[in-house]
Amino acid sequence: MTTGLIPGGQPPDPRPTGALPQQRREPAGHAAQHVENRSRSSVITARAAASFEPVGRSVASARSFVRDTLQGWGFADIVDDAVVLTSELVTNAVVHAGTSADVLCLRSDEGVRIEVADRYPEREIPLQGAAINMGSPDREGGRGLQLCAALAGRWGVEYIPTHKTVWFQLDLPARAVGTRTAGPALPSDLLPLADSRVRVAVVQVDRTGHIAAWNEDAEDLFGYAAEQVVGKPLTDLAAWPHTPGTSTGIAEALRLSRWEGSYGIRAATGRVTPVYASHLRVRDTAGEPSTVCLLVRDHERAVLQTPLRGPASDTSGGSEGQSTDPFEVFIGSPAPDDLDGLLQRTVERARDMLDGDSAFLLLATDDETELEVRASTGLPSARQRFARVPVEAGPGRYGSARMPAVHDDLTAVPGAVPLLNGTGMRSVVTVPLKVEGRLTGSLGVAAEAPARYSNEEALRLQFAADRIALAVESARLGELERLRRGSLSFLVEASDLLAGTLDRDQTLALMAQMTVPTLATWCAVYTIADQASEPYLSYVLHEDEELIDGIKSLLSKVPAPDPVPTPGARVWTAPGEVAHQAALRSSMRSLGLSGSPTRQVTPGIGPTLATASAVGGETVVLPLVARNRVIGMLTLGKPTDEHFRQEILELAEDLSRRAALALDNARLYSERTAISQSLQRSLLPPELPEIDGVEVEVIYRAAGEGNEVGGDFYDVFPIRDGAYGFAIGDVCGTGPNAAAVTGLARHALRLLAREGLTGPTVLERLNSAILDEGARSRFLTLLYGEMRPQEDGSAELKVVCAGHPLPLRLRQDGTVEPAAEPQPLLGVIEDLELYEQTVTLDPGDVLLCVTDGVTERREGARMLGDDGLADVLTTCTGLTAGAVAARIMRAVERFASDAPSDDMAILAMRVPGLHKD
Repeated sequence: MTTGLIPGGQPPDPRPTGALPQQRREPAGHAAQHVENRSRSSVITARAAASFEPVGRSVASARSFVRDTLQGWGFADIVDDAVVLTSELVTNAVVHAGTSADVLCLRSDEGVRIEVADRYPEREIPLQGAAINMGSPDREGGRGLQLCAALAGRWGVEYIPTHKTVWFQLDLPARAVGTRTAGPALPSDLLPLADSRVRVAVVQVDRTGHIAAWNEDAEDLFGYAAEQVVGKPLTDLAAWPHTPGTSTGIAEALRLSRWEGSYGIRAATGRVTPVYASHLRVRDTAGEPSTVCLLVRDHERAVLQTPLRGPASDTSGGSEGQSTDPFEVFIGSPAPDDLDGLLQRTVERARDMLDGDSAFLLLATDDETELEVRASTGLPSARQRFARVPVEAGPGRYGSARMPAVHDDLTAVPGAVPLLNGTGMRSVVTVPLKVEGRLTGSLGVAAEAPARYSNEEALRLQFAADRIALAVESARLGELERLRRGSLSFLVEASDLLAGTLDRDQTLALMAQMTVPTLATWCAVYTIADQASEPYLSYVLHEDEELIDGIKSLLSKVPAPDPVPTPGARVWTAPGEVAHQAALRSSMRSLGLSGSPTRQVTPGIGPTLATASAVGGETVVLPLVARNRVIGMLTLGKPTDEHFRQEILELAEDLSRRAALALDNARLYSERTAISQSLQRSLLPPELPEIDGVEVEVIYRAAGEGNEVGGDFYDVFPIRDGAYGFAIGDVCGTGPNAAAVTGLARHALRLLAREGLTGPTVLERLNSAILDEGARSRFLTLLYGEMRPQEDGSAELKVVCAGHPLPLRLRQDGTVEPAAEPQPLLGVIEDLELYEQTVTLDPGDVLLCVTDGVTERREGARMLGDDGLADVLTTCTGLTAGAVAARIMRAVERFASDAPSDDMAILAMRVPGLHKD
């Protein structure tokens, strides 16, 4: 949408130059009498134009454009008619004609003329002739022209080759020159009450929301000198909204062409002054926009408040038989389209209707046992909203919210209306909101003076409540449906996030981050290790990170809540009480009132008071129950004097059940992982021995996530003086079952070798031990040898290769050859006949032993194989044992892009030779 506004003067004709002469087609029938030639004699004082795309949402945008334009011009009396006609004509253009629509608003001394043009000139209206019915009110076609004939003073249709324009003019009501609205003459005792001197604060706010001007009345009302506030954002002073429920924020209100309503201004004393405001957006001669804000005390709102448009008194002519909707009369037109806006408008209208000092509206819970405060005006609403009071507060008719009640003096019946305790209200009238006999809510109006209300006011208020009850219930059900859909989406997302991790710390963090700030302002998670353990504060989160440490310190001084398994949220008052006491003591010490010498306010008072304010509202605890055991508590809190909505508590309870199961799963996974890793580490050699004259290096990789040991194993250990045993093997399969045979083989090798048995005998007895395992036995390939370093710098090896990949010997000249012959593997037959071979490693030689996970590394149809391994080994001449093992592993990893699917072990031994001095 594009818009333009040109105040004053005669605008140029918006139609393209060079167009054909205009053709006017007058509608037939009774509407013809309203059609006139377009008057060019009246002076156009303002013009606003906008274009809208041919989409359905453009109709709503056009309505808003016309409404804002006419309200900005001060023509509130004709806004509704103009909006209705524009809506119908723009609908014809963008929906029925299927083209974009151009809307032009012209202001003159006679009234307002609005033109709606589309780009479908062939879509004509009937020519004048025989009486033709333009359409039935129940049909879509022709209804816009019917409305023009019924509502507009003058209207018509104009054609050019590229456009068709339907225009209408609304005349302003006859009134005295310079008069916008006027009320009847009233006796002095019926005039609104105000102070002896009425102060009107004039505040000008620039386009960025910063205060540009501040008059003397503003200084008197709020206590700030102009130089203290000029240049600061208005939002720093505005307590928005003063009465919750309004759907527009202060920043949005400042951007509207005109706005009226209530909010609060934080005065220099720190207290919030309720004000009634009238905002008008203007621009200077340079085109720079700003907003002029007129503010008066809220009880003096009559000074600024625009009178509501009342029903027409003329019932003659076509208006006969028409009735006015009592709901619209009470709420005003248009009614707010959201629940909070509707409730807030209701309490404001109720207060004005009975000339009260405050009003409130409470909605009943689903079981009709409690009422929840949803809107109020004239009360400290910030600490009352979402507070709950019982429907049956006491015996008798006046103790039930189901019946109308009038209290002449609340001081005579303390606690009769719990919501008004400590507010200074003396008299009150309350009425129920009922739909089909079911209690929906309660509406009340209160005054500071006693005996202000009688049964007559109760009947008036009940009449209004009956008119709005159905609309409130419909809006409430709509809000509940949106909340439930949002809750379902929230729980689905939360479940996905919680299911995506098995890490305990990450689960705790996710729990807190999902609740803050969606469900609460701050959150704390307590965990319980076992039934004998005390709750432990594991995680704290606040939407303001600077307050987290303060809340954590405060909660560490408060005994943890009892781990009660009862489902549902329960109120926990300890944090708020301790925070209040700590803040009070800190304040007294800083002011020298605790017996210590008087001193200036200490820097520590700020965080103390901030922490007290952060946890000073309602705090609830939900148990984390998993597998019939309380494993922790989820604590949710609100800032000072705020309460939780019942729907939020129900959503938090659902979340706590999912979070408890995720937290317990993370705990079980952590415990089992720790046990598994501990057992697996016990299957590996603790460390490699230092062998004089021989370098030894091992690289081991177990396949599978979380596995430290698989079916491959290695070992290097001393046998007796000067002799060392070494082994590298591969159990059939991977994972824990293979690891069990790995442990058997490694420990049996050490035990048998240290008994002084030869290599073949050691492997034969190991073969018998594996076969004794029965169904748990596994095939085992094993390379076993004994190594003895020699005085000449060489090393003598006696090797037995039982079904294992052959060891490779790398000589100093780069040649590679097998260092043993293949023999049968273990775990297959009982009577094995094995023999050992002797190999001598000269200085500079390398013996490389690997498992089949290295040689069988695949990339598609290619396999590294024994030849590929030998090729890589030929490039390792002159490298240390560690460098040889690293180069072999790097070559294996680079051979294929996929992660290895088999365990791998590499054992490299090198004889460096004697060092010469």
